This record gives sequence, C-alpha cells and structure tokens, in this order.
Amino acid sequence: MKKLLFLCSQNKLRSPTAEAVFSEYPGLEVESAGLDRTAENPVSTESITWADIIFVMEKSHKSKLSKNFQPFLKGKRVICLDIPDEYEYMELALIELLQQKVLPLLGTFS
Repeated sequence: MKKLLFLCSQNKLRSPTAEAVFSEYPGLEVESAGLDRTAENPVSTESITWADIIFVMEKSHKSKLSKNFQPFLKGKRVICLDIPDEYEYMELALIELLQQKVLPLLGTFS
C-alpha cells in the first residue's frame, strides 16, 4: 500500500479532489489536508509521518510545509504538482491534470 498525502491551502478544492480520485485506485491509501490554519482539515504531523509521498499543489505550499514541518519531512518525498488554484472541486479538467501528473510518478498505474 502506498500512502499519498495531497496538500493545498484550504483543503476545499484541489487536494480533496485528488483524495477522491486516487482513493479509487487499488493499492493506494489517500488523505488530503490544507496548509492554512483556517483549512477545512489542517495538515498534522501525524498525516505527514503517515505518508509515503506528499504532493503539494504549488511551490508556495512546499515552502510552507518545509517551514512548519521540517523535522517531520526527513526522508519524505515531497512533489510539487504546479496546479494553480483555478479549478472547482471534482472539475473534469482538474481530475485529468491530477491523473496526468501523479500516475506516472507512482509507476504501477502509468
């Protein structure tokens, strides 16, 4: 089981979409969270420790993650997907973009 954690700012649109999409794939456990204190589901040290791979949507998310959780990121693979905040929850274009960017990185699904 690969454990994937998807992060965006508020955990309202991009990361919950990623969680919903990739939860359907066998062999994957998926969670999502937000990096802002006001996020629907704020990221925790537990979720960072749990994850095998952490996906962030923007470079600024990677910086914020590093700044706030550096001790917990040792040995973690953190990947920036470069997906801007211009999509709605479960928007087809966002789903296709996520699949196009994430699946090749997982190896078994590409």
